[in-house]
Amino acid sequence: MIRDLMRDRSKTLPTDPETAFVQALRVWHCNYASLTSIGQHYQNLETLVVASYPDRDLEPIGSLSRLKYLSVLHMPGVTDLEPLGRLTNLRTLRLSTLPSWDSSGKVTEVISLRPLTLPPNLKHLELFGIRPASKSLHELEKAPALVSVRVSKYPKAEVTRYYDRSGVSDGFAPSPGIADWI
Repeated sequence: MIRDLMRDRSKTLPTDPETAFVQALRVWHCNYASLTSIGQHYQNLETLVVASYPDRDLEPIGSLSRLKYLSVLHMPGVTDLEPLGRLTNLRTLRLSTLPSWDSSGKVTEVISLRPLTLPPNLKHLELFGIRPASKSLHELEKAPALVSVRVSKYPKAEVTRYYDRSGVSDGFAPSPGIADWI
């Protein structure tokens, strides 16, 4: 089952008996104060797309053990990616700032990229405007299964060094396979 929540003005993530059957969820620019209850009510999620992530940490997402595809657009309060390291089924991860931030040079600074090396099945990674203070991709060299990595707001020399060293491609991550979401 697919659930599409777009520009919902309520303050809480909707829950009902059917949420347990939802496998794909899009939360697109909603006014929810938090997604804290997502792991409790949407425990069978395999695909999650969020625009305007409301929480200051990724703990709510870190409990989604079946998640295979995750895309988060605009997570300005988040600095720690550690909860993503627990997503052992994750295959595709897209993290990005708002397009308006790109033109203004703003980035979301995270503590480390190391947690992104922990999901054993992570094959495709996009980090647009998401980077550590070091502006380095060095930590990603330890990711066991990465096939493609695309980044922005990193020094060109660092990106070239990373691709040369890791052998991964700079191809785009695949879409979640839900045609009307693209």
